[in-house]
Amino acid sequence: MTWQSLVIEVGGDIAERLSDALMAAGALSVAVEDAKAGTAEEHSRYGEPAFNQTTEPWPESRISALFNAGADVQQALSAAALACQVPDMRAEHIEIIENADWVRQTQSQFDPIHITERIWIVPSWHRTQDPHAINIVLDPGLAFGSGSHPTTQLCMAWLEQRLQSGMSVVDYGCGSGILAIAAAKLGAGKVIGVDIDPVAVLTARENAAANQVTCEFVDGSMTISHQADLVVANILANPLRILAPMFARLTNTGSRLVLSGLLVGQIEGVSACYEPYFEMSTFAMRDDWAAIEGIRR
Repeated sequence: MTWQSLVIEVGGDIAERLSDALMAAGALSVAVEDAKAGTAEEHSRYGEPAFNQTTEPWPESRISALFNAGADVQQALSAAALACQVPDMRAEHIEIIENADWVRQTQSQFDPIHITERIWIVPSWHRTQDPHAINIVLDPGLAFGSGSHPTTQLCMAWLEQRLQSGMSVVDYGCGSGILAIAAAKLGAGKVIGVDIDPVAVLTARENAAANQVTCEFVDGSMTISHQADLVVANILANPLRILAPMFARLTNTGSRLVLSGLLVGQIEGVSACYEPYFEMSTFAMRDDWAAIEGIRR
């Protein structure tokens, strides 16, 4: 069996209406994301604390719609455009997706990852590479953080080099829970992971159980009452800017901070937001990505 995948970029003001109209016109599924995601022009994810939570859409949105092989994608797109009372659009980018053993193909793409001298990320279908190393069992899934992205690796390198035994840790934007789990395996004390995505919170709890570590994972809407020795956040540059006052409230004088998810060109701008609270410096860079660190003033 095959499918057709349509990808179009539209103004954010019509993205949600058009996605609904595409479903009504026969799409099997539709996803909408920031067209600038992963660039310096990306926009903050909705729901971050201290972010002005309005209904304003992304200025530019990318719509991905999946159709059956025999569907007339152009006709569906034209019908959706008519329903939204916008000019007719052309289906210029349609990809044919062939049927396959998706489980086997997906698993074949993920081998164990040697993050640092001591840390391995090992999918559950592989054997442990080094029984004497810190092996984190983690399968790629619905939440960000498989260990393959440079920003995750930068944060884990920081934890291996800087984390002190017994430190209390807050992993903000925990995703799969990979950094919280790594901190626990490296000897941290109380570890709390926070994420605004409920699926990520559930996934992180399952991953912690699979790794036999004690971590607490909570929804981002909850208030964290205690102050941590370390806050680690591997998210995006714009949310990191917004979250500076919150991270300051979560820490005491001398507490540590490590931030990643930002591009090298964003170091100065993000660091400037934290300078009133932390003494900031660059920890390391990998490819086009960076991790910065700070000590609470």
